[in-house]
Amino acid sequence: MSPLRETRYPTVAEMVFSARAMAVRWPGLCVLREVGVSRGGRPLHLLSVGRARRAVLVVAGAHANEPAGGGTLLALARRALQEPDLRDGVSWHFLLCADPDGASLHVTPAPRSLYDYHLGFFRPAGPEQPEWAPSVLPPDRLPPETLALTGVIDELRPYLQVSLHGTELGGSWVQLTRDVPGLAEPFAKSAAELHIPVETGASDAAGWPASGPGVHVMPAPEASPAYPSLTDDARHSTWYHAHRYGGMTAVIEVPMWASDLVDDPAPHPAPDAAMHGLAERLLRDAGEVRRVLDDTGPGPWVTGDPLLRAAVWGLELVPGLAADLVHTPPADGTRAYVGSVDAFARRVPLRVAAMLRRALSGTDAGAAARLERLVAHWSDAFATRFRARWVPVEHQVEHQSRAVVAAARHAREQAP
Repeated sequence: MSPLRETRYPTVAEMVFSARAMAVRWPGLCVLREVGVSRGGRPLHLLSVGRARRAVLVVAGAHANEPAGGGTLLALARRALQEPDLRDGVSWHFLLCADPDGASLHVTPAPRSLYDYHLGFFRPAGPEQPEWAPSVLPPDRLPPETLALTGVIDELRPYLQVSLHGTELGGSWVQLTRDVPGLAEPFAKSAAELHIPVETGASDAAGWPASGPGVHVMPAPEASPAYPSLTDDARHSTWYHAHRYGGMTAVIEVPMWASDLVDDPAPHPAPDAAMHGLAERLLRDAGEVRRVLDDTGPGPWVTGDPLLRAAVWGLELVPGLAADLVHTPPADGTRAYVGSVDAFARRVPLRVAAMLRRALSGTDAGAAARLERLVAHWSDAFATRFRARWVPVEHQVEHQSRAVVAAARHAREQAP
């Protein structure tokens, strides 16, 4: 499980420092400015390269626990500055971190194992995530990070917005709000060259049509959701804000640890039975965490701690998700899809246990120790089950960068 190469991801402060250095070095071509302030008073920075009307907007840090996007964003900014052909009729704009408050709470920029990664884990509750907030909150309750992002989209009217995401373990895939013909081939080629599996049955895109392996296109509005219990809807997220200007969004996912189990297209021998088993394990694991929480009795002050809010929110998702797995026909009967759902069902209680451990570490040492044992056991079981292998940071960044450039070039051919 130990990475063989450098595992360092840039912090938000380091990204801002690098962006300022670019703006100083290329003053006529590059501009860094503040476009908003987070709930916690942290600035949101936008780095712009070029002034062409046709714009590409790249967003990093939408999820605090997905660190590869920061390095990818800086690599793309340097490419846009150093490669004039990328600026041929196109300006590039980079939102350095969509959620700096969340980034300040996820504290593992150099994970050595899945266990180490989860010891510093943080991912906010759904309504506090900038991209997802519009799908679960009324307009008058949107957080300032969401308003800053949509404000940038209103100003730039990008023909393509790219949101940089990642997963701790699995493969790489793309989610598109509109198809980009031609993207699947360079995406697959890059993944193969860098030994990154393509997640062909990603649970995040369950039921979506595919324009190529691992390239998923948002289904029509009338399509039934794969997980009816989930209230968030990508079609009401900030991903769709660019559509009002004729643009679109590509969400590009890359793994920290890879597993070849998520790109197996062979039919699963018993997908329904597998889903029942995954639902049972999800309920059992979540029940172990719930017992610790119940024993501590955190009371009403839970709402004041973002770690506790996120942990409780995650626990509340579990009953509905388990019911979805049992009662909703599998969106895909392949081994790849079942493997992706297996990983998803492991993540939820593991992440909840990790955040709850951090929240209670200063007030209830016994409960924190119980949770740490769960985090250690589940992290090891996750890595073992999926035969996890580290993807060097430079490969994560290179693959995600290539996918962004390919998406920008192919989407431009369709842009108004």
